[in-house]
Amino acid sequence: MVFLGTVLVAFLLEWYYLPLFLAPLILTVLAPFIDTPQGRKHGKLIYYTPLFITEKEKNGKIIMHGGTLFDYYYMIDRNWKGKQRIRFILNQYILGLIKLSESYSANEAEKITLEGTSYILNDRTAEKLGFSRKRTNLLQQFILTYNYLQILLANSLAKGKLSFPAIGRVSTFTAPLSAIKANKNYLRELAEKLED
Repeated sequence: MVFLGTVLVAFLLEWYYLPLFLAPLILTVLAPFIDTPQGRKHGKLIYYTPLFITEKEKNGKIIMHGGTLFDYYYMIDRNWKGKQRIRFILNQYILGLIKLSESYSANEAEKITLEGTSYILNDRTAEKLGFSRKRTNLLQQFILTYNYLQILLANSLAKGKLSFPAIGRVSTFTAPLSAIKANKNYLRELAEKLED
């Protein structure tokens, strides 16, 4: 429907190349509103908090995601200042990590690695949470670049102002789930501090 609408506008304006540029941008913004509910319905995506999602564990690895643009839009209070918004997002990530770690036994956690890519977390905060930085692979860089408009909108919502994320500075973090499980008390304290 989006593509057909773009084609119609292109013909009306006689801008025949418009669908090639506009349709992919529109689709990247609309995709989370379709893909995420479908992934959740089919058990491929798991929400641990409204802004912390994981893919189903596969081959000893769990891929983590922040909330979607849809989640950010509905969960972040427009009256909050930028720092309040970031604190809320980090709080949701930490509470999600705690719930994720509690959903696995100590034996299971030993065999599972967590991995996520973020433009909000910095190295120092990630280390405090129990993660170490790893090089972001080319496929992930491509996906982030393709979804730049969506990331721009989410980042702007997160910071309370128009904010262009530097895709080149996006970091991938990894940690054994057992380390997160062992770090649970510290994570709880940190989550409480972020709520103040």
